Amino acid sequence: MSSLKRFQNLIRFIGSDGLIHYGDAIIPSSASSASAATEAFLVKGNPFTTPLCVTSTRAQILKLLSPIAPSDVGTLRCLGLNYRQHANELSLPFPEFPVLFFKPTTTLAGPTDPLIVPRIAQRRDKYSEREEGAPAEVDYEVELVIVIGPKPVRDVPVEKALDYVLGYTVGNDYSQRTWQSARGGGQWSLGKMYDGWAPIGPAIVAADIVGDPQALHVSTTVNGTTVQDGSTGDMIFSVAQAVSFLSQGSTLMPGDLIFTGTPSGVGAGRTPRLWLKHGDEVTVSLSKVGSVTNTIIYESAESGTPKL
Repeated sequence: MSSLKRFQNLIRFIGSDGLIHYGDAIIPSSASSASAATEAFLVKGNPFTTPLCVTSTRAQILKLLSPIAPSDVGTLRCLGLNYRQHANELSLPFPEFPVLFFKPTTTLAGPTDPLIVPRIAQRRDKYSEREEGAPAEVDYEVELVIVIGPKPVRDVPVEKALDYVLGYTVGNDYSQRTWQSARGGGQWSLGKMYDGWAPIGPAIVAADIVGDPQALHVSTTVNGTTVQDGSTGDMIFSVAQAVSFLSQGSTLMPGDLIFTGTPSGVGAGRTPRLWLKHGDEVTVSLSKVGSVTNTIIYESAESGTPKL
């Protein structure tokens, strides 16, 4: 069993044997992302805890999962207000330092999983129930996601920060604006904490394959209509600056994820506002990486979730 030097498109998938594997997606020449792959070279061991070994053994892909298992992610850090045009659309000043919040690893989901809106997230404002048939304040946020590796890093200067980036993927930082703002108590995580509300994929693309992380196109469509269309060049804090800042006095471990903020065009910044309804299809895309597509599913009242 010979090994290859490095991965290009690291995926996690269910194989024809019914087991979950890590692999390096074999992308057809006519395609541009791992979403089109039907086979992968198996990865020996765990790519985030042991030296990466991509083998020559092929395996069939039945279903793509989140490209990193939640159990392999130590922390899921997120930056807010990190695009100039996004801050402008919300009439907020540019932050002096990166705005940091966290999402639990249970928010991770795969690139085609449904987005479940739980009963607690089905709110219209601070006080009232959601009107029958009206959408709750559920919003989309396309984001470039940094994957730390292959070694831990602490106190790294900006000029060396990219040496500790294993690769990149694309994610959607789904947000419930009522719980983020009116009910949030001054912090954002209550509106971003729900199971499956950080889908990523379809692959972790190696950093050297992606190249300059500040020269990528990011976009979102809702039911086929483009609602976000931006460039990572609009970031207030670059990928290197973000990794450097977040490593000051705090060790970043292999497998840690950093969501780097979203461009303009979010539903909360539109007139009229655009909230996601039951049945909507949302696709977020990042050039050189691929797309994540989720169907919005409002959880039914029969679930028994308490009203708060």
